[in-house]
Order: sequence, then structure tokens, then C-alpha cells
Amino acid sequence: MYIKRNYGFWMTLNWSKWPFIIAIFYAGGIACLGQFLNIHLALPWQPISIIGIAVAFYLGFKNNSSYDRTWEGRKIYGGIVNSSRTFGSAVVSFVRGDHQEAIRKELIYRHIAWLTALRFQLRLSRPWEHTDERIKGKYAPTVCEQYLNQLDEILIRYINKDELESYQNKTNIATQILKTQAIRLQELLDKGYFEDFRHMEFHQLITSFYTDQGKAERIKNFPFPRQYASTAMWLTIVFSSLVPLGLYEVFRNIEGWLFWIYPFMSGLIIWIFYLMEKIGDYSENPFEGTYNDVPITSISIGIEIDLREMIDDTNIPEPVTGKEGFLL
Repeated sequence: MYIKRNYGFWMTLNWSKWPFIIAIFYAGGIACLGQFLNIHLALPWQPISIIGIAVAFYLGFKNNSSYDRTWEGRKIYGGIVNSSRTFGSAVVSFVRGDHQEAIRKELIYRHIAWLTALRFQLRLSRPWEHTDERIKGKYAPTVCEQYLNQLDEILIRYINKDELESYQNKTNIATQILKTQAIRLQELLDKGYFEDFRHMEFHQLITSFYTDQGKAERIKNFPFPRQYASTAMWLTIVFSSLVPLGLYEVFRNIEGWLFWIYPFMSGLIIWIFYLMEKIGDYSENPFEGTYNDVPITSISIGIEIDLREMIDDTNIPEPVTGKEGFLL
């Protein structure tokens, strides 16, 4: 997620420059054919403008739908924040008896392990995501984590080796961690660390964690319908290919240097439409770990800080800060 007030102009241009550059060369070629070879490739501007209006409406629909997916992802993690704090408070206040400090720490740490496993799973690449377009360059710094290589070494900080090994052959580690947490809570009930009513409160919280995990996985594993996404892209390409032909008809009778504004104006119009399409494209997948995703690492570590402070833990991590304006 970008956290500065505005994207810089050069950052925006760097992110979307190729349609602008290609359009200028395309329109420049048409201009040269007309000026030097007397080959006039022109179409009436009016029908092209009608197509542009239709494309703009369609891109607006796509962008609104894409934004809904991103905002839903943020609401899901907002729910995880609230339920996690409630869980931490319940652990501290409900658990009583011998070794209560160690048990509280165990439950809190296992919950942090769930948060970690969930965020790693949500950042695994899907075929429809921008898997080969990670943030690169001066105006788009690299901020993605090496999730697959780091998961085990991070989880071992929160759960013991035997428990971690029991998850190795599982397809959904986050789900299994919550299952283990539920079993452990039942064991603590049987040993008298809290009574039935408080155990029911714990189980309701486990249910809410499963619910939020399922909602996040729904967004992650079900892409924005490709027929809508693909149609937006192809309509933008068709309109962009017609724009220089229509604008040439407008500019062809202009004398002198003003005529050569034509390639730039064509590129500008095409760039605006491609920029709208690309914004929607990069808002479809809020957990892919690129420019505008939900900062689930920052949120998860923020939860970890809150929970560990509840048990007066030591070596608590610092909050995640933005790197050149980007927050994980």
C-alpha cells in the first residue's frame, strides 16, 4: 500500500509509460505518412468518440468492482485485528491456575503463528496475478517478502518444533494451527483452567478467525471474473488503435508546427485510458504483494505487538514502517 499523500508524477509515469510511448510512435508514423508520402490514414472523429465514451463507462465499472475487492480485503483484516485483541484480552483474563503465565504465552504465540501463516499463504502467487511484475526501479522499490523461504524459520519462533513438523504435509497450515488451538483450549478446559462459559467465548473467537480466513481466501482464490477484466483490456486496445486515426482527421488541415502536436495528443488520450485500465487491473488482487495491496504484514505485526504487550513479553518487534512510501 502506498502511504504518502500522492503518487509522484514520475512514479505514475514510470508505472504506465509504455502505452504513452508506443502511442506517440504510432501516431507519429501516421503523421509522417500523411505529410511526406501523402497517404492519409484518417477516420471521422465522431464515431470514435462514441466508442471512447462506452469504454470509459466500462472502465469505470471495472475500477469500482476492483476497488470493492480491495476494500473488502481491508475490512476482513480490520475484523481480524478486533477479534485478535479480544482473544488476547480473553487469554489474559480467563486463564487461571498453575503455570498460567506459560499457558497464556503459548496461546498468544500460537495465534501469532496463525497470523503469520495466513499472511504467507495469501501472498503466494496465483496465475492471474502479477507474478512477474514485482515492484522495481527508482520510483517503485522492491518491498515483497520471500514468503516461501521464510515461513518455517518465522513459525519456529512461536510454536515448538514437533508442532511445526506436524504441519509439514498439510495444504493449509493456517487452518491446522487454528485446529490445534481449539484442541488445546479443550484440554485446558478439561484441566480446569477456565469454565464452560469462557470456553464457549474462546470457541466463538476461533469461529470468527475461521470466518475471516475464509473470506480472505475467497478473494485470493477467486479472481475478478476474467471476462470483465479481459473485455476492458481489449476494448481499451481497440479504442486506442482508432484514436490516432480520428485525431489525424482533426489535425490534418492545421498548418505549421501545430500539426506536430497531434502525436503527443494521441499519446496523451491513449495513456489516460490505459492508466484507468491499469489502476483497475492492479486493484483486483489485494493480497498479491505489489503496489496497492492491503498491508497485511504491517497489520499482522501490529497485532503481534498488541498481544505480546498484553502478556508483558520481551523482544517485541517494532512496527513496520513504509519503505519509500510503500507499506507491506
